[in-house]
Amino acid sequence: MYLYHYGFRKLPFSLTPDTELFCALPSHKSALNTLKFALSTGEAFCKITGEVGSGKTMLCRLLINKIGEQRQVAYIPNPVLTPRELKLSLAHELNMRLGKSVGEEQLVPKIQRKLIDINKKRGPVILIIDEAQSMPDETLEALRLFTNLETESNKLMQIVLFAQPELDSKLSQPHLRQLRQRIVFSHKLFPLTYSQTKAYLNHRIAKVSVERNITLSNTAQWLLHKASRGIPRLINILTHKSLMLAYGANKRSIGLSQVWHAVLDTDDTRIYATRLKAALAVIGLSVFSSSALALWIMP
Repeated sequence: MYLYHYGFRKLPFSLTPDTELFCALPSHKSALNTLKFALSTGEAFCKITGEVGSGKTMLCRLLINKIGEQRQVAYIPNPVLTPRELKLSLAHELNMRLGKSVGEEQLVPKIQRKLIDINKKRGPVILIIDEAQSMPDETLEALRLFTNLETESNKLMQIVLFAQPELDSKLSQPHLRQLRQRIVFSHKLFPLTYSQTKAYLNHRIAKVSVERNITLSNTAQWLLHKASRGIPRLINILTHKSLMLAYGANKRSIGLSQVWHAVLDTDDTRIYATRLKAALAVIGLSVFSSSALALWIMP
């Protein structure tokens, strides 16, 4: 009924990273271009960092979709692993059948032979690691050693790290300088600006709309941007809740009221409610009617 009410094919603001709904905003598009160039030139390491909810997993899925047909991809979404567990996870991603008792002296040579075989057919394997900031230091060092595996002309494996900014702090440690120096290309995702937030909202709604019969007021979009701090995941959460509230009231337009209640219903944004209320009060005299302002500064 929710989808029918708005004329949607599917949820436009689900937290699932649906690549069909990807909005090619400047920072994310630049990140994809950086990855494509790094992989096409054979670099061993590249890195994408961004705050929680900035869209790293979406980029990760896009990258897998775009290169998966041409290249062998290994994907490790949870890298809180020991060096041995990392090697076993890689072997599993490469469809290698290894007994649990395989010795360390056999493990790396077996992986190397598999990488050489794949390289002859499809080029270097691309290892994608999500949440790389969670990797223990010794596992990061084991990861670096994988880049020593190469033929006379190219690396056997290229590694893409998606991580929160904490990875940069970790890599600044002296004992990880060898890995840090091998990262030739990197890109940082930035929060969306107000104009980008508006473009993001309109893009997602347009993508799923069978018949566009929903509107978001300018003030609602402004509050969505301010409350979310330009973080795509929070934009999704707040907009989804705002749509649910409007649906419950049998409306097809999203205004300040729906967004404000969504802000108060979300842990990550509720803590900024006092600051947002003050901002609304400051601009209210010139933007809102007295009745609207009274509504928004209510406790």
